[in-house]
Amino acid sequence: MKKDMDETNYLDVRGMHCAACAARIEKTVAKIDGVREISVNLATEKGRVTFNKNRTSIAEITRRINKIGFEAKKINKYSNSTSEKRKDVSVLKWKFILSAVLTFPLAWAMLAHFKWASFVYVPELFTNPFFQFIITIPIQFIIGFAFYERAWKALKNGSATMDVLVVLSTSAAFFYSHFLTIAMVKNPASADSIVLYYDTSAFIITFILLGKLLEAKTKLNTTEAIKKLYQLQTKTATLYFDNKELKSPVERIKPGDTIILKPGEKVPIDGQIVDGFTTIDEALLTGESIPVEKTVGSHVYAGTINQNGVLKINVTKTESETTLSKIIRIVEETQAFKAPIQHIADKITGVFVPIVVLIAFATFTVWYTTFQPGDFGEALDKVIAVLIIACPCALGLATPTSIMVGSGRAAQMGILFKEGKFLEILGKCKIVIMDKTGTLTNGKPEVTNIYVNRLSENAFLEIVGAVEQTSNHPIAKAITQKAKSKVHFLPRVNKAVSMPGYGVKAMVNGQKVIIANPGYYKKNNIFIPPQADSLVYDLTEKGQTVMIVFIDSRLAGIIAVADEIRASSIVAVSRLKQAGLGIIMLTGDNRNTGMTVARKLAIKNYQTEVTPQDKERIIQQLKNQGNKVVMVGDGINDAPALASADVGIAIGTGSDIAIETGDVTIIKGDLKRLIDAITISKKTMTNIKQNFLWAFLYNIIMIPFAMLGLLAPWIAGAAMAFSSLSVVLNSLRLTRVVI
Repeated sequence: MKKDMDETNYLDVRGMHCAACAARIEKTVAKIDGVREISVNLATEKGRVTFNKNRTSIAEITRRINKIGFEAKKINKYSNSTSEKRKDVSVLKWKFILSAVLTFPLAWAMLAHFKWASFVYVPELFTNPFFQFIITIPIQFIIGFAFYERAWKALKNGSATMDVLVVLSTSAAFFYSHFLTIAMVKNPASADSIVLYYDTSAFIITFILLGKLLEAKTKLNTTEAIKKLYQLQTKTATLYFDNKELKSPVERIKPGDTIILKPGEKVPIDGQIVDGFTTIDEALLTGESIPVEKTVGSHVYAGTINQNGVLKINVTKTESETTLSKIIRIVEETQAFKAPIQHIADKITGVFVPIVVLIAFATFTVWYTTFQPGDFGEALDKVIAVLIIACPCALGLATPTSIMVGSGRAAQMGILFKEGKFLEILGKCKIVIMDKTGTLTNGKPEVTNIYVNRLSENAFLEIVGAVEQTSNHPIAKAITQKAKSKVHFLPRVNKAVSMPGYGVKAMVNGQKVIIANPGYYKKNNIFIPPQADSLVYDLTEKGQTVMIVFIDSRLAGIIAVADEIRASSIVAVSRLKQAGLGIIMLTGDNRNTGMTVARKLAIKNYQTEVTPQDKERIIQQLKNQGNKVVMVGDGINDAPALASADVGIAIGTGSDIAIETGDVTIIKGDLKRLIDAITISKKTMTNIKQNFLWAFLYNIIMIPFAMLGLLAPWIAGAAMAFSSLSVVLNSLRLTRVVI
């Protein structure tokens, strides 16, 4: 089928409690004819499905998901469901409180079974089997009804989830206790020897609810980065129209409109300053702690804060196109995607529950026939403990919670990961290939040296600036900008003629002015004095572009222009080396320029005069040798190389953030954030491995204890809840990562 027949929709999926739930949804949807791809994230409760719209529909997909026991609905790609999650937390809280209140008498009654608690008074009513039966009913069948509902739908569709384990264990405890209660009525003399398990059922449900409540609350905290980004958005803007200031909703502001921004206000929408001067706090958007000076011509971005000065801003983007909106979208989408390591958990949980049921059956058989022959209650007690302790909740949360928190922390620092898989891969890369222009350097020429013959520097710049402002060449613009920063007036120019590949010539104040590179003078056999020629040679060897100026056939001066190295590049390269990473610089510039930059940054491995295709070929060669490669570029002309690398990192600069280009984007072009991105990647993966280790060890160690009868069922319920909570809390440690 044609690609344009495919459609991608996003889903809000409620009712998932373990990795098996997410796996079951994916398995069910994948079977639908026309579905290309389905991914469900347990931690974010979101899904993404791509399907052929001629063969199925989103309505059919949500219907299938709802049929197997979950609540799915189509949502906007980047909708924020925080308010709904808060409602879920509130419902869980009240369920837990009610369950705990009803469980309290049963917990008190338990003390009657322990000699060490013989001094505690236990009301006779609390030990009455009928009283225990009555107060356990609402816990088991009203508060715990959702477990039955989901378990039934799971079994009906041929799968087993955590809910199945909970229902099997608590139902066994409740109905066996009910059987004993009825038997006691028929034979009152046996009352003293009967051991009831109502408390086991109530404790398990209450502890699971407590675990779910704490888990839901802490998962809410993992969305803190997204919440902060949303808080940066403003709802209204001051529109300047017909010489009047009018309040207007931001969504109604369109490109071309003019808005007024006053001190202390947030920038409501991206735009360019047309009047005013100020400093802007961009910390929450870019991670840059120092306020940035802004003047006429400067770009400002939604969510940043105007510290002083009244600005008149020409709007350049719609609300949905702002840099802030794009950042929010990327962070949310990253959290919705699975990292490759998550598939390990998916495969395990797919077979884990059936294996646990078999282990539970074997445990019952051994205890009932060998350890305690004929003692149904003892065997049942051990089975309940096995079923509860084995719930794979922690395993399912191990990866998505870490990815959520890690990507959110990165966003706060001005680092955007497009998908969770890049958060996983980046830390494994050992070779970093870096573009020069716009990556290691500022990406635009600046005047570095001025040598004047006969004239004063200001008089020289007046003439040179006047001539160069007639050209659009980047070097001409750099010289013009330098001239305007030094002098206030540029004379009129006549007969300006561009000399492609060489420079420009014109008449200024009746004088013939030539501004050209050394090649022009060599071609036309124009004599350059030895001292000036030596200077030109030295500057060229340093990688600078040299322009020689003649006025009325006499040498007037020399101007050197270069693309200066970024202030952050030296620190960034040094930190990358300290981390043991190999660095290669690839540039299309000439040998002298490339060599000069490489020498200043102490980069030993570099190649010059390479094309974009050459960069792609070099990266492929390194990958074929078994290396994982990072490509760092400006996100535009390095697109082929960024795409071919294992991870492409785009350096966003100025008005061209380029956040749509790379797998990872470093906003504002602070190259020091590159090693920060690698560090966050490594710490996130370490965090995931810690979660996996805990989840695996928890089950491997605790299941045998339960089988041997060393773990009471109610303790198993508490331990299972603690296991899930510990994974989420460990993930939250990433919010405190300090670089």
